[in-house]
Amino acid sequence: MRKVIMLAAIAAATGTATAAAGQKADDAARAFGAREDVRQISISPDGNRIAMVRAAPGAGSALVVVDLTADRTPRTILTSTGRPDQLVSCNWSTSTRLVCNIATLLTQNAMRLGFSRVLTLNADGSDMRQLTGETQNRIGGAAQFGGSVIDLLGDEGAGGAVLMTRSFGQQMTTGTMLASTATGLGVERVDTTNLRRQQVERPSAHASEYITDGHGTVRVMGVMRASDSGMLEGRTTYLYRKPGDRAWLPLSVVTSTSGVDSGFDPWAVDRDLNAAYGFDTLNGRNALFRVALDGSLKRELVLDNPNVDVDSLVTIGRQHRVVGASFATDKRQTVIFDPPLKALAASLSKALPHQPIVSIVDASADEQKLVLFAGSDVDPGRFYLFDRPNKKLAELLPVRPQLARQTLAPVKPITFKAADGTTIPAYLTLPAGSSGKGLPAIVLPHGGPGARDEWGFDWLPQFFASRGYAVLQPNFRGSTGYGSAWFQKNGFQSWRVAIGDVNDAGRYLLSSGIAAPDTLGIVGWSYGGYAALQSAVLDPDLFRAIVAVAPVTDLETLRGEHRDFTDAGLVDAFIGHGAHVREGSPAQNPGRIKAPVLMFHGDLDQNVGIGESRLMASRLRGAGKKVELVEYKGLTHQLDDSDVRADMLGKSDAFLRAAFGLGN
Repeated sequence: MRKVIMLAAIAAATGTATAAAGQKADDAARAFGAREDVRQISISPDGNRIAMVRAAPGAGSALVVVDLTADRTPRTILTSTGRPDQLVSCNWSTSTRLVCNIATLLTQNAMRLGFSRVLTLNADGSDMRQLTGETQNRIGGAAQFGGSVIDLLGDEGAGGAVLMTRSFGQQMTTGTMLASTATGLGVERVDTTNLRRQQVERPSAHASEYITDGHGTVRVMGVMRASDSGMLEGRTTYLYRKPGDRAWLPLSVVTSTSGVDSGFDPWAVDRDLNAAYGFDTLNGRNALFRVALDGSLKRELVLDNPNVDVDSLVTIGRQHRVVGASFATDKRQTVIFDPPLKALAASLSKALPHQPIVSIVDASADEQKLVLFAGSDVDPGRFYLFDRPNKKLAELLPVRPQLARQTLAPVKPITFKAADGTTIPAYLTLPAGSSGKGLPAIVLPHGGPGARDEWGFDWLPQFFASRGYAVLQPNFRGSTGYGSAWFQKNGFQSWRVAIGDVNDAGRYLLSSGIAAPDTLGIVGWSYGGYAALQSAVLDPDLFRAIVAVAPVTDLETLRGEHRDFTDAGLVDAFIGHGAHVREGSPAQNPGRIKAPVLMFHGDLDQNVGIGESRLMASRLRGAGKKVELVEYKGLTHQLDDSDVRADMLGKSDAFLRAAFGLGN
């Protein structure tokens, strides 16, 4: 643990990597490759201080505090290198003390594992301590996860205490009976100033989750079913307590089959209503329900949509009070239940007409000062401070100052027809000021496959649009957000349907005249990289160039990557067994790929091992194909380094232009 603390303990001035916003290739790659300047932000309970996790050069991050009552000079009090230590987030436990989550990668038993810890420190960077409890399991070694804060205890008299989960490992001490025999996940009340600890929930061997009412009382516990060998079985039982009662009662059971969940999944508890908010399926799509926690389990439908999943709660304040929910059709829509906030949302829409994506990021304890985010497809977004009593809105910082001089491209929701006649939703980004016809074009399938694209700013398509490409992002069948029927059996088991839709997106670009002949390429990250490679297996003549970032290339290899982890059974079921495993693996079908291939991969990727890209490159070379693999040292799946992302964008652009026969 000492290594992790030391990596983040040096307070130093940091700067944000900036670049001129010109349209030249190198300038554009640096500007769009730069990570978000503000990666996370929070406001102190008294509303007088702002804490921000900001990007530092390369992969680094810095915790910066601004005193809103003084000179407002940003002061850096904590840094991390990003290789591999990460400063994930920081929030206020009191008006002068912060709680931060950090993460790193360590090698244990020849496996590279993610480790997390929680720290606490003063607003000036002093008195930094580890908030995570004892993490040494005397039988199994250091605990991998350092727990998480689940309640900031905003009630009067709580002081700087928080509720946080803790993984208790089995202890063994020779010659004493004092060692702890309780194992599993428990909850402690921890004072962030003096580190005094009090057990709130005894460790439960199979507990996976606890949900509080936001006022210091644990009301819901999730118990994840596992086999005798510890392998997860895709079934979570939720239990609840009545007010003032310690007995656990059945609430719901959530099962997962090939990536599709069923059953009431609780997300939050409302103390005043004595009810849990959560999601469950309704007519094949997710809807928001409220279930009474008084013993009756009375169930009430709160919000649904006939076309898409309701997939997100809107909360406010330190107690994460539920005030609304949202869903994404062609654009995300938010429904606010709280009348004063509903009126406020309407006022903000009028005050920020060109930034329709507005969300409440954080609030002071009395909810009178709010930190807001606002953005659009052509605005990466900026953070604002809103003073509710005085009705004053002041900008704090832009998310991506490097793009201030860039003319960004509008994103248009469209649909196109798949080969079987199904209407596929998608987002089309055309270069600003272009005619929209006869352009070099890219299909950009999303990752996941359990994900979907949404309307708004996205640095990847915006970079390519700035370089003159039309970009189409299809929400192919296999995407989430449109219900279980659209999800199919997931994008691997139903790869022919999913990849067929991706290829039909390319055919649409050609048939509509948007794409010029012989200038159609495909670019993807993670599952999107898999889709980019597998698209050429399904139709070798469609795309002229393939760019795949951190791609899955072999389903059997992907299965093997999880063999020693507790989710092995879930991944095995998700991938499935049968002919599709070989037929749906690009590395097993290299001879069908005609287009040149460019791949990028970080060598610390835990999501998709770099061995998959190495295997793909080897198989393509063996088949006499043109392929290049760029490996980035010390980086994980997201390639979270501004310099590396700029390099990747520049190389991708040059590769595509060469394949299309275009100049720089």
